[in-house]
Amino acid sequence: MKRAIKASFAKRLAIPDLRWMPDEGFTLSRLRIEVLSGLTVALALVPEAVAFAFVAGVHPLVGLYAAFIVGLITALFGGRPGMISGATGALAVVMVALVAQHGVEYLFATVVLMGLIQIFAGIMQWGKFIRLVPHPVMLGFVNGLAIVIFLAQMSQFKVPGSDGAEWLSGGPLYMMLGLVAVTMAIIWFIPRVTRFIPAPLAGIGIVAAVVIGLGLDVPRVGDMASIQGGLPTFHIPMVPLNWETLQIILPYSVILAAIGLIESLLTLNLVGDITGKRGGASQECIAQGMANTVTGFFGGMGGCAMIGQSMINVKSGGRTRLAAIAAALFLLSFILFAAPMIELIPLAALVGVMFMVVIGTFAWNSLTILRRVPRMDAFVILLVTVVTVLEDLAVAVVVGVIVSALAYAWNNARRIHANTDIREDGAKVYRIQGPLFFGSSEGFAELFDVEGDPERVIIDFSNSRVVDQSALQAIEAIAGKYEAEGKHIELQHLSRDCHRLLTKAGHLVVDSDDDPDYALAVNYSVRTGILGSH
Repeated sequence: MKRAIKASFAKRLAIPDLRWMPDEGFTLSRLRIEVLSGLTVALALVPEAVAFAFVAGVHPLVGLYAAFIVGLITALFGGRPGMISGATGALAVVMVALVAQHGVEYLFATVVLMGLIQIFAGIMQWGKFIRLVPHPVMLGFVNGLAIVIFLAQMSQFKVPGSDGAEWLSGGPLYMMLGLVAVTMAIIWFIPRVTRFIPAPLAGIGIVAAVVIGLGLDVPRVGDMASIQGGLPTFHIPMVPLNWETLQIILPYSVILAAIGLIESLLTLNLVGDITGKRGGASQECIAQGMANTVTGFFGGMGGCAMIGQSMINVKSGGRTRLAAIAAALFLLSFILFAAPMIELIPLAALVGVMFMVVIGTFAWNSLTILRRVPRMDAFVILLVTVVTVLEDLAVAVVVGVIVSALAYAWNNARRIHANTDIREDGAKVYRIQGPLFFGSSEGFAELFDVEGDPERVIIDFSNSRVVDQSALQAIEAIAGKYEAEGKHIELQHLSRDCHRLLTKAGHLVVDSDDDPDYALAVNYSVRTGILGSH
């Protein structure tokens, strides 16, 4: 009993699951896999964090600090071991307008408020609503993000020129493409020979050794920006604490919190499908909120889950919190101690890793099932994919859920119909088929021939379900029409809530032993009084 009470209490407060041991237990082999997986992720995080910092219009260290702090805190307290979080492009594109208009200090304040909003969402357990995202929306999300990751790598094929960034051409382009192809080939080949070292890490290491050893002139990490820096320091955002400041940062905070949680929770589900784990949505909301709140006070740009790095981690064998913690600590060590060495790594090797992530992330089976699934599901997959690429993840998911919900409502609205027969005593029976709700209430009213029906009419709801207040209103309306004609109407097999809520005088609600006991989404009376023979 005590254990059950403690478990219930822990669940209610979203106390994080801090189990460190994998199901098979820790061994030296498992420890090696987790640490090397973390190192691979950290190497891939560097150019991503720097690039997203440039997108947001802030110093590269602002992105790197965010990747370290967000990655470490979510690794410790997040809802899914194996997930990687850090600075992301989905958030950076929203931040750029704020930074351009008000400066980086307002960004830090916004990130703090963003984190508090996410913590509140976690405490309220709003993360569970991610289960309402249909599978076609998930497929579109995955495909869209794979395309976004691919397009993000295109910036690595550009170099500064007199008229801004210019595409590589000639020998430098062929060299870059060749190194990318070699990296991808190594990542594909290594698992077929040995699993002693993660394939992405082997690809980065071998290509980097060749480039450095031969002194090849190719773009390197250091060409983007220097990643040398010190420890992040505590810093209260230097903004006026007044209503005007809140008006500036609140809209951005809400948008960033929503985007961050949607991307994190969808990534949580995706990683869960690979690792076979479930749950943890509200815990992930709180962890993301804690991470962003802390990041805002330490000069970081905030962040959320990163699907690309999460895929690198799980595909490299990372299954516990240790891999994500190792990634964050490796990233910090790069900033503090190993910047000169990391800056020598060719960008082509990291691009090759991300291209393999794209190939592994894109749901290729979705292309083959487009002709087999319902047309609306196929449309939703394509719609979410396109909107993710052209707009952003949050808008794409919201659009996909709305379209799916409308399609579901429309399909159910068309299901309403009735089978009729005349009993021996002359009464006409309408046996309603299909759900009765706001979308089908008009079709429900069209089922009845009020003027042509006999003096006694029975409406049987045993094969229907009354869902909402619109349905109750439709029942009341049809009953009122029969009463106006002076005819006797009986309503059978309605739920107890319908018995209480249908209060129009003169309606006869007949009790039956097999009345349904489901509840409605409303809990108030239309008028005072109780109908029916109880």
